[in-house]
Amino acid sequence: MDKEFKKNLEILLQDAAKEFNLEIYSINFLTNQKPLIIKIIIKKNNEEDITLDDCSRFNNPASIVIEKSNLLKCSYVLEISSQGVSDELTSERDFKTFKGFPVNVELNQKNLQKKFLNGLLYEKSKDFLAINIKGKIKKIPYTEVLKISLCTLED
Repeated sequence: MDKEFKKNLEILLQDAAKEFNLEIYSINFLTNQKPLIIKIIIKKNNEEDITLDDCSRFNNPASIVIEKSNLLKCSYVLEISSQGVSDELTSERDFKTFKGFPVNVELNQKNLQKKFLNGLLYEKSKDFLAINIKGKIKKIPYTEVLKISLCTLED
């Protein structure tokens, strides 16, 4: 599947998803399967969790969009699902839920090198991230934080 095909299909599906207060997070084509598998990952506009009913409700409209587009000339299986649980913390809800959990913080240093810190998630504000590293609270300016991910204590 070429990029233009994928982009065109994604635009059509985004329009259909809006009617359900959904967004298309990603589309993947498993071309090594017979029939072809189209995996559409959806998320809600309001950051609420995706339910099985959400996936089921969007299945028929997505199928109709794909069929009407005439972009696909082969048989396929359509899978609609959620992002699932990610190890990357992005929303305020994530930070509240995983307070006290071990995290790996990727930092962007002024010399453009990356640095990693491990500790327990302590606090997140709009200005800084605080993690507990071996009993000491380290405040990191949020402008230096590239990524915050859950990890295991061994990481």
